[in-house]
Amino acid sequence: MSVRNSCSWLGKSQIIAMELLAEISELQIEPGQTFATEAELLERFDVSRPTLRESIRILESQGVLGQRPGPGGGLVIRRPTLEMLARSLSIYFRFNGVPFSAVVRAREVIEPALAAHAAMLGNEEDFDAMRQSIERMKTGCESQEAFVAENRVFHGIVAGASGDSVLETFWGTMSLLAHGEQHGVRYTAGNREHVIAAHEEILFACLNRDPAAASAAMADHVGELEHLVRDHYQQQKAVTQV
Repeated sequence: MSVRNSCSWLGKSQIIAMELLAEISELQIEPGQTFATEAELLERFDVSRPTLRESIRILESQGVLGQRPGPGGGLVIRRPTLEMLARSLSIYFRFNGVPFSAVVRAREVIEPALAAHAAMLGNEEDFDAMRQSIERMKTGCESQEAFVAENRVFHGIVAGASGDSVLETFWGTMSLLAHGEQHGVRYTAGNREHVIAAHEEILFACLNRDPAAASAAMADHVGELEHLVRDHYQQQKAVTQV
């Protein structure tokens, strides 16, 4: 059944966007490659220029297409990013009253599962990358920004080592929304020591192929972030009430 027949309740521009998306997916066109020109698509789909342009705008907003101006230009294939997904989720959460603490708790569900899978499925290259990240946190992350970035690197290595692309995507999105720093949470020297110790515990469990221990260590580690966030909000609330 065609998209037009199965989705007759959608507007024409949305239907054309879905047909273009299906074609791009089936052709497996690489990002950066030219897909088509506007003139070619007008001839193929037999729709008005405003309708086609609205379809293209839909796919541009979804990170699937881009415009390349000038001679030899046209519509170029893009690849949706985690940042785009995170922005969309952020808007959804904000307008549906989902608190930041709930997003943090989602990490407490996702990341222990990723750590358990990493302990079972990760390889020596993954574990060596974790080890190197820990060493950088100990010796090369003097600024707050550098420490935060390396912390994310470590968690990204764990997520990649899990072999679960769906959970890894969820982690990537949730970590962008729930890393805490954008809400004013700062890591003290003591906090940093706890983070490094937690990372070492997670690595130790992975090296020993102990998924239960890896999961528990990650759960405790991510739980500390929730405590930091809660303490920060309590302090902020106390300041505003003075």
